[in-house]
Parts: sequence; C-alpha cells; structure tokens
Amino acid sequence: MAAIGASIRLPAGGSPFSRWRTATTYGGIQKRGRFFAVSTETVGRGAGFGENEKVVKKTMNQKTVKEETEVKPKIYANPEELPEFEEDKKLLKDFFEECKEIIRSDGGPPRWFSPLECSSSTSPDCPLLLFLPGIDGTGLGLIMHHHKLGKMFNIWCLHIPVHDRTPFNELVKLVETTIRSENFRSPNRPIYLVAESLGACLALSVAARNPNLDLVLVLSNPATSFSKSQWQTLIPLLDIMPDQFPLNLPYMLSLPTGNPLRMLMDNVVKRGLLPQTIEDLSRNLATLSTYLPVLADILPRETLRWKLNLLKSGAAYANSCLHAVKAQILILCSGRDLLLPSQEECQKLQKALPDCEIRKFEESGHFLFLEDNVDLVTTIKAAAFYRQGKQFDCVSDYVPPTPCEFKKVHESIRWILSATGPVMLSTLEDGKVVRGLEGIPSEGPVLFVGYHMLMGFEIVPLVAQLLMERNILVRGIAHPMIFVKPKGGNLPEMDPSNFDIFRLMGSVPVSGASFFKLMSSKSHILLYPGGAREALHRKGEEYKLFWPEKTEFVRMAARFGAKIVPFGVVGEDDIAEIILDYNDQMKIPWRREEIERITKQFPKARADASGEVANQHMYLPVMLPKFPGRFYYYFGKPILTEGMKVELRDKEKCDELYLHVKSQVEGCIDFLKRKREKDPYRNLFSRVLYQASRPGSTSTSPFHIPSFDI
Repeated sequence: MAAIGASIRLPAGGSPFSRWRTATTYGGIQKRGRFFAVSTETVGRGAGFGENEKVVKKTMNQKTVKEETEVKPKIYANPEELPEFEEDKKLLKDFFEECKEIIRSDGGPPRWFSPLECSSSTSPDCPLLLFLPGIDGTGLGLIMHHHKLGKMFNIWCLHIPVHDRTPFNELVKLVETTIRSENFRSPNRPIYLVAESLGACLALSVAARNPNLDLVLVLSNPATSFSKSQWQTLIPLLDIMPDQFPLNLPYMLSLPTGNPLRMLMDNVVKRGLLPQTIEDLSRNLATLSTYLPVLADILPRETLRWKLNLLKSGAAYANSCLHAVKAQILILCSGRDLLLPSQEECQKLQKALPDCEIRKFEESGHFLFLEDNVDLVTTIKAAAFYRQGKQFDCVSDYVPPTPCEFKKVHESIRWILSATGPVMLSTLEDGKVVRGLEGIPSEGPVLFVGYHMLMGFEIVPLVAQLLMERNILVRGIAHPMIFVKPKGGNLPEMDPSNFDIFRLMGSVPVSGASFFKLMSSKSHILLYPGGAREALHRKGEEYKLFWPEKTEFVRMAARFGAKIVPFGVVGEDDIAEIILDYNDQMKIPWRREEIERITKQFPKARADASGEVANQHMYLPVMLPKFPGRFYYYFGKPILTEGMKVELRDKEKCDELYLHVKSQVEGCIDFLKRKREKDPYRNLFSRVLYQASRPGSTSTSPFHIPSFDI
C-alpha cells in the first residue's frame, strides 16, 4: 500500500514508521495482534509518498489475500442464512478500547496513521483515502468500517492529540500538503477525503484551495452549520462554568452515537426474544457506561473549549470558500442529529456545490460512522462514487455485492418476491424446457434479450434468482438517468438514492462503450431493446415489443462470440391496470409541462433512434393496483453467435438473426400467456394457503411454489 512518509528529523538510516512501530507510546499500539503504522508528519512540513513503501511493506509483513468481493460458488443461495455483519467488523466497544490506547501518552503534533488490519488486502493501485476526524480528533471514527474500506482503499487517518492546539488554517495546510504530494505521485488516481463534522469543514476548505485536484469528498453531517447548532451555546457556558462542574451524562452519551439508547434497542431487538433482548440491552448499557471516563479523557474541559472554537473558525472558513469547491461530493445526512441541524445544512450545501449528492439516514444520530446499521462502503458503491481513475468505469471500478450486502438487498425486496411468486423456466441445449435456471450458460459473455415489463417490475426477481440459484451476477444496461445528475439540479421526483440498489447490483449506463466493456469482460448482460418506451408503455400495449430498427447488439454479440438468451416475461396485467397513460397526461397542461421538464433534464438513451422507440418521455403512469397475480419467466434456447462475426457483416444476415431473436422473445411471451391459465397458484391467495399448509418446508419459498405442467 502507499505509504505516507514523515518529514521529522531522524537519525541516519531511521524510518519514522519502524521507529513508531517499536515505540512504547502511541505509535507502538498493539491490540489483539494488530498495530497502527504512524507517520510523524508535522504541520507545515513537506510530506513524501512512496519513499518508505518498501520499509512499510516489510514492517507490516503484508500478505496477499483473495478479494472477498469476488462472486464465490453458492454463497448467495440462502440469503436468510447469510451473516448480518462482516466477520472482521469491529464494534463500538473497540472504538473506546483503542481510544484509551491512543490517548494514553498523546503528545506531539497532528499526524497520520494507518490501521494495519487494512493493509494485507489492499492493492497498491487502490486510491488513497484520508479520514479527517470530528470533534473527538482520535482518527478512529471509521473503526467499524476498516475491514471493508481496506479492500478498496489505502487508508490513512488524521490524529489530533488531545492537548494539541494547532489552529484550523494550519490543519488545512497539513492536509493540503499531503494531498498535493499524493497527486504528484499518482496524478491519475482520485484522492478520497472522508470526514465528519469538524473534519468536513477541513475537507471543504482543502477542496476549495485545490480546485484542480481530483478529489472525492464523503462528508458526514458537516459542521458548516455550527452557528445554528447547540454547540454554539456551549462556548459561553464553558467560560463561566465552575471547573468542578462535569459534563452531563446525556451530552457525553450523545458524543459517540447521537442516540445510544435507540441504537442499542435496534441492535438487540432484531436478534432475539424479549428476555434475551433485555439481558443484551442491560449488558450493552453497562458496557457503554464503563467507557464514560474515556470520553472525559478524549475531551477534557480545556480541550472541549478549544475544539468548539476550532469548530467555529472552521465553519466560518469553509462557508467563506464554498463557491470555489469543484470536487465530487457525497454528503451523508442524519435525521436525528441532536448536535447539528444537519438536514437543513445538507440541503443548503447541495444547492451551493455544483457536483453534490445527498444520502439521508433518517434514524441515525450525529456520529453516523459509529452506528451498526450504517455501512460506508455500501453507500459509496451504491452511489457509484468508487473509482480508481479520472472517470468512473462501469466494469473495472465495479465491486460486486458482498454476502452481507446481498442479504440486506434481499430483505428489502422480499415483499416483491412474496407478492409475485416468480415462476422461472429455461431451455437446455437439447431444447428441453425445465423448471429453474439450469439452461442458462455459466460461461460468458451471455446476452439476455427480452421484454421490459411495465415499470420494469420484472427486473428484481430476475436478478435475485440468477444470483441465488446460479451464482450469476447480471449486469443490466440501464437508462442514463440512473447515473447522470439532472442538468437543472436534483429533482425531488428523481432522487438519486432511489436507484442505489440498481447501481449496487451492477447496472451500467446504456452506451456502446459500456456494452463493449461488458462483452470484453465476459459478463452476463441484461439488455432491453425496447428500453423506456417499452417499460412506460400506454394502455393496451402490454406485451408489445418496441424494438429499434438498428441491429447493433447482434453484431456486438457476434464479435465476441456471445450466447444470446431470448426471454419473455408476463404478469404485469395481474398486478396493476393503467388509468392515466402518457397520452392522457399530455392532455393535462400542468402535467405536460412537468413531463417535458423532467425529460429535458436527462440525456436521451437513444439520441440517434427513430420511430416509436425514440419516444422515451420520462413520466409515471397512474395505475390502479390489483390483487397480485404471478410473474412468469421463460428463457429460450441460447443462440450461439461464435464464428458468425464475418457472416453478420452482411446486413441481410444480421437483420435475419435480429428478427429471429425478436420472434423468439415474442414466442416466449405467447407460451407463458397460454400456460399461466392452467396455474392453480396464479392468485396470491392460493399461494398463501399453500405456504400456510407447509410451514417450515423449503418448497414454500416464492420460487418453489408449484405452477402449471410444462
């Protein structure tokens, strides 16, 4: 991993990392066999990156490990049995334990350290992530995320000692020197600044002073709203309060978690019966109370007074230069922040910053990174904020969902699976139709080409079942609105967070370049030639294909020898009926203006298309829900294109194969429409009765309930 070198004067041949590793104070922390590598870089001094890399690698005894993010056989088969948290995840008590070690002998200037539990699985090519702490200054605020961040970033954390009195502008210079040094060493990689409260002010200030550097800021509850916060009122109180007067318990409890009682209740209620829950809650509260002295040591009276004034000056500094910030920014906003008006401030910052997105955590407190239900890595991935180069690459920068991430996704979509009871059929090489997905080719590239149901409802069960049953992660080619920020700013109707699950599960923006990259990487690709026109169809157009005249996907498939799997899906007419479609809404003046306004905010997915498929206005049909029926999927026999590259240069041959694929999709739809009439479990009520009559049986899974005879 990249090393942040030190500029402190050392004896000849000495290394700051090895020196601090063997020291008996903070630099030599050893906790359960793990160490911190510490850089003794001082404020105002130069920093060198990479110069101590060999020493650090030797000291760390770095090992090569296989990435846990790779898709491994059968690990997604039973989502209910997957772990809720990653195996190596640390807990809140670890934060307090390691804080005690850090502040035990805590002299010297602000400095960087690297959590060594992150080092063994980090590639030297990963981007640098600098963590800028909040008011605590320990630099351990990401301790519950180190285990996952270390697989994607080279992590260094800023530690500000308890008795340090470095002013805000000097802290800005320290971070600025560090990022400039890293940019000089790796000019083609972004630098991530992850920060909370005070650290967020620091990150914004550094970004404003360096608008030409490629910075990505991930900010949790920025303290730019300090003048409107409860913290502001503490400054005069500390000046007049007697020295013997302690900080009150609720305030101290709010420092690490924002709302500890709610968080503890949430964590234990999810795990057991009431007696066990009460026992766990009592134990957790007792454990938390034992660490209150640690809080007092982290923020003694004089330090708290200094930090509050540092917050005041930092907020003023950051607010004065917001206009100069050009960095890519993701703001994480807590709904129950008791210390800062974070929700209002995040909205203000989003309007002031040109490239800024927000993710809201309605049930979380101020110190977001120390809550069990917050996963920073998942948030970064789902927002498509992880990249290793100048631009986001949908293939090389994509990190598949971990088992824990998929478990949470599955929990959020379980109601859809239960309501639709998906039936999946596939076709073997000999033409035999079988239940399940046995007929889907394992080796890519594979191109799924099919019908896009109303509102794209069919995507969720399709992607989930392919991953669970066949361990195949499908990369869906999606409308650019999922990835591109609206031209006129964020639209309430198109909140980017609504599409996080699609990005997390591998969706890519539609383009020839994306298609080419996915084919090159031998992926399983999901393509809907009818696109938005098909998914947002009008009354009476269900199961009608709206395909473009161009046959480019056939040529691309042949170029890479891909297998084309045509498929059909039916069931939309069993869940909803369109009341007001596009034609109806365009007759209403204010709705017409809204549709046109929203459509203009996003680039067209098919700017060069003609005919009906080019009519892709962004609107939502008004629908009347029905008592749910059932979704049916039929994957036809794979069409082999290997060896057809030269043959398909002939336009007639290419058109012939294109029409053949289209007719296969139509045939799959017709087959399902006929067969579903004979399904005794087509209605949700009949499926519920079936499941109730077989409690505990594996056959009661929504995917295993019987249907018609093939």
